[in-house]
Amino acid sequence: MTLSTPESLLIVAGNGRYPFQLATAARHAGVNKIYALAFERETDPALADHVDNIRWHRVGQLGKLIAFAKEAGVKQAIMAGQIAPKNLFDLRPDFAALMLLVKLKERNAETLFGAVAEALSNAGVELLPATTFLDEFLAPAGHFAGPKPRHRVHADVNFGLRIAKEISRLDIGQTVVVRHGTVLAVEGFEGTDEAIKRGALMGRGYAVVVKVSKPNQDFRFDVPVIGPITLEISAKAGLSAIAVEAKRTLLLEPERLYALAKKHKISLIGIES
Repeated sequence: MTLSTPESLLIVAGNGRYPFQLATAARHAGVNKIYALAFERETDPALADHVDNIRWHRVGQLGKLIAFAKEAGVKQAIMAGQIAPKNLFDLRPDFAALMLLVKLKERNAETLFGAVAEALSNAGVELLPATTFLDEFLAPAGHFAGPKPRHRVHADVNFGLRIAKEISRLDIGQTVVVRHGTVLAVEGFEGTDEAIKRGALMGRGYAVVVKVSKPNQDFRFDVPVIGPITLEISAKAGLSAIAVEAKRTLLLEPERLYALAKKHKISLIGIES
């Protein structure tokens, strides 16, 4: 274990494989004790086999999060995995969360999680970047999986990059689906996968997905991610390529991701903006 590697770590675990990948990488980096704060109806119960201690709670129970962090004696935490939008709408905040919410003039992912990070800091827990221990899984620059993209794909990637950066600046979403210089879908609150499904209705076989980070994105709680589920949805939708920002997008289960890109003939491209 290096001096920069914490002795213990708290993973605030959402859904999907992200918390598993993080737990494994943290172990390899030398973290001795890993705790997980899991969400009912979100976190995969199998995560219990990959951590030393797991505690379950509902979305919105900020007091329990802070209490568990203090009980475990951790000084560093990482948020890994998403919370489904439907569960955010079903939010039942405890007193600590209510006190946090009333102070916010705007309620979006950045302000909500930023306030949670501040609450953790006040409790003596540092929220680390969500890519900590995961540098090797960040998307490389250039074409990195699937078939070599056609010339038309590059044109759509450049067009989509410009549009996606603008909608992310406005805090609307971070993903667009485009075809031949036309925007077919813009990501809203529903997330990347649902935006892909909408866009594919009009662009089957030729549409391109472009996913970016926000300007001045806070990587402690909001890192762009693609994984096998996104590839499977894109394959069913008949998309031709997915472009993500190089070194700013996390690849989940990369070996499986690359195999699916090859199988379904979807080009994966890392773009530098």
